[in-house]
Amino acid sequence: MSKITPSSSINYGAMSESDLVLTERGAEKNANASEIELSDNIEKQPLHAASPAKKPEGKKDEDQFLKDGKSKIDYVMVYKNETKEGEDEAKRAKRRKEFFANLKEEGLILEQADPDTIPAATEEGEELPASESPDYQKMEEEDKNTFIKVHAPWSVLSRYAEEMKIKMPIKENDIDEPTTIWTFLRKVPNPFALSTEFVPQETNYFTLAFVRSREDEFIMESRDTFFSGTTRSRIVHEILEKARYDPDDKTKFGYDHMVANGSLAACFPLHDGDWHSDQSLLTHGPLNDRHLLYEEWASPKKFYKQQPLNLIRSYFGDKIGLYFSWLGYYTIMLTYAAIFGVVTFLLGCITLGSSVKVQEICNEEGVGSLVMCPLCNERCDYWHLSSSCFYSKLTYLFDNWATVIFAIFMSLWATMFCEFWKRRENTLQYEWDLFGFEDNEENVRPEFEAKAPDKRISPITKLSEPYLALRTKFPRIAASIMSILFMILLVVAAVISVIIYRIAIKVALARTGSEFVSSMSSIVTSVTASFISVILIMILQNVYERIAVWLTDLELHRTETEYEDSFVFKMYLFAFVNYYSTSFYIAFLKGKIPGNPSDYGKIFGLRQEECDASGCMQELFINIAITMCGKQFFNNFMELGTPVILNCIRSYKGRQEEKKGRGKYEQWEKDLDLADIGPRGLFKEYLEMVVQFGFTTIFVCAFPLAPFFALLNNLIEIRLDAFKFISQLRRPYAARAQDIGAWYAILVGIGNLSVLTNALVLAFTSEFIPQAVYKRRGGNGTLAGYMDFSLSHFNPEDFEEGSAPIDSEFGNITDCRYRGFYESTAPYNYNYDNWVILTWKLFFVLIYEHVIYLIKFALAYMIPDVPDFVRDQIRRENYLAQQALHEATLQRALRDDQDDRKGGASNA
Repeated sequence: MSKITPSSSINYGAMSESDLVLTERGAEKNANASEIELSDNIEKQPLHAASPAKKPEGKKDEDQFLKDGKSKIDYVMVYKNETKEGEDEAKRAKRRKEFFANLKEEGLILEQADPDTIPAATEEGEELPASESPDYQKMEEEDKNTFIKVHAPWSVLSRYAEEMKIKMPIKENDIDEPTTIWTFLRKVPNPFALSTEFVPQETNYFTLAFVRSREDEFIMESRDTFFSGTTRSRIVHEILEKARYDPDDKTKFGYDHMVANGSLAACFPLHDGDWHSDQSLLTHGPLNDRHLLYEEWASPKKFYKQQPLNLIRSYFGDKIGLYFSWLGYYTIMLTYAAIFGVVTFLLGCITLGSSVKVQEICNEEGVGSLVMCPLCNERCDYWHLSSSCFYSKLTYLFDNWATVIFAIFMSLWATMFCEFWKRRENTLQYEWDLFGFEDNEENVRPEFEAKAPDKRISPITKLSEPYLALRTKFPRIAASIMSILFMILLVVAAVISVIIYRIAIKVALARTGSEFVSSMSSIVTSVTASFISVILIMILQNVYERIAVWLTDLELHRTETEYEDSFVFKMYLFAFVNYYSTSFYIAFLKGKIPGNPSDYGKIFGLRQEECDASGCMQELFINIAITMCGKQFFNNFMELGTPVILNCIRSYKGRQEEKKGRGKYEQWEKDLDLADIGPRGLFKEYLEMVVQFGFTTIFVCAFPLAPFFALLNNLIEIRLDAFKFISQLRRPYAARAQDIGAWYAILVGIGNLSVLTNALVLAFTSEFIPQAVYKRRGGNGTLAGYMDFSLSHFNPEDFEEGSAPIDSEFGNITDCRYRGFYESTAPYNYNYDNWVILTWKLFFVLIYEHVIYLIKFALAYMIPDVPDFVRDQIRRENYLAQQALHEATLQRALRDDQDDRKGGASNA
């Protein structure tokens, strides 16, 4: 792509009215009057007192075209006409003049939207001049939006399509799909399938990069419809992104910088029209693609239907199409995990009554009557083991024999999901012409082109290109790493503060003297600490996002893919620590080094938290459930609730004016009132889902219902996101992407990490290994007597100073029990059983992760990344491209030979 160079010699006032119609605002003193010198042959149209957003009703889709009714509006630029004079406004006007001139030089057609044509009138019905309208003075005091409509003619589209290597159809796909079991299954009536009446199957074509000189070789009905709306917006976006607005500074370019400095208010492609209709789709058909997408995709009535991915891609572009394809595939795969998880949970519920451990704890006359050592120093009294009855039941629901099988299944499920998605993604890459995009089609970022301090000779093109040498890159990367480490330490500090809160609140509740409150201290502490953790997570996430943007800009990446990958890795690294650190603490640190009553472990002078007699699994489950579900609820509300409320407020005036009959609420005005998707677009959508993927895999053995809740959320998420994109957001430009980027590598990493974390949770957090050891060594194959085996004895006379209970209601206690495997006499060292169990725990982790990793890698090897059918189509397309090139070479040779003969004849 050649850089767009501004020309200060362009006479902007000499442009024809069909190319650019700009109006002069009221008084000449306004700063915008000097923005562009209008020539005498351009009609100066007056402003009228009615709302500038209104004009008389016309054709149904007239607001999709320029005034000629044929030229489609590809983009809309908006700026404010401010009534106050000032140096800043004069600078903004100068920037706009230069920017618009460069766009015109590039070949774009610009046209200002007509002002309101409904004049004010006298009581006798005569029209008043605009300046004498009763409301004119009031409107003069208000800012008015000026809309510049942008159209790309064929000459611009074809030139940029060739430079951007946009692939267009050359021949209908003539390869028959192989007959498989799926071929027959697709013929079976499917209640989830889309209606072929409104969303027909698209014809599949072989494609080739467009070349203007071979235009007749491409399948083309007409030039007006050859390039789709998304392709047109991509081309115009490319021009807008590189056009300069300051001829003296090469770093001053692009519409996004114009928006940032206030010279433009917004810049966006138009939606196709209204997204809803009072008429039935069955009787009247869709108004446009936007309306069809709502009815067949975003409507709550279609929550169980498949997504119209080709229609989504053709309307929003490849990048958004890939996101919804990935989200839909992830949701389908979650169905299998959710079923297995629900079965695991139900098995826990069904077998709860037969659990020997639960029966022993809840038996107040037997093992449940054991006296337990105090949970805090001095003010906490002894307590009976039966007080943990509720916690033991809750723990068993998520810590039973089925949990181990489910953990193994989920480790393999994560691999299957990643591998099968890779196959699906490669299929989409071929169908949507995304193969080789990053290597062959992706352009250099304008920021890199303008700001890269070094130059080099490209090893590919052998031409000079901007370059960032290692000596320049290293300090930038080092600054990023140091900033990331600082933010991670900040998260660790927040986690430590939550830990201290947990210790303090648990002690406070235990000291109340109420047996009920003391018995509920553990669950109250877990719930409140989890809510506090969620709040801290949300705050830190928003703060770090701003820092990550600044750091990624500082690194000055060459392409948009490199920029996004760097930003994604930064944000996910932080999110990983932010979201999962509390769960890691509960799973692997809490209660692991509590010491014994004669020498308690301490954190900052405070006695370390201990797990309940039944274990820490119920606290891990509570933390994961609240963090996961709370985050999803908050994000869904913020993603949809906020835009809906703000859009209603912004569009209120326009809707009221239209109801009063003062003109039409134009499509570009409706779109301006919608929310903007933002510069990072789909990042938050991906991050939300990938964090959820972590909760459903990393600690899934502690919360088997995580896939089920994730499935419910995603079924809602797909339709909420669809509704948001269709009705609440401006239409984003049709960005392209070859794949889901760095997110795939993160998903694979999470899947591999989940094998190790689940092995450690099963070994060190759950009671699986100690119970298995007890069954073989002393339980005669049963768990009878297990609780007595797992609780150590302590002589109250050996309490460390300041820890024995004061005024105990239990009287003279000669023996109390506490969790762990210790000797029965001072100095209460670990006993033989502890080392045996520890050995088996380490052995289990080693065997579990080696076996599962071996199976995972075997599955990854056996599942090919590209289906054979797709591979054949790629080869066929490459053959056709070579054939077309060969024919073009022969034709060129024939023309050259004919020219040589003519030249020889004329010389003779």
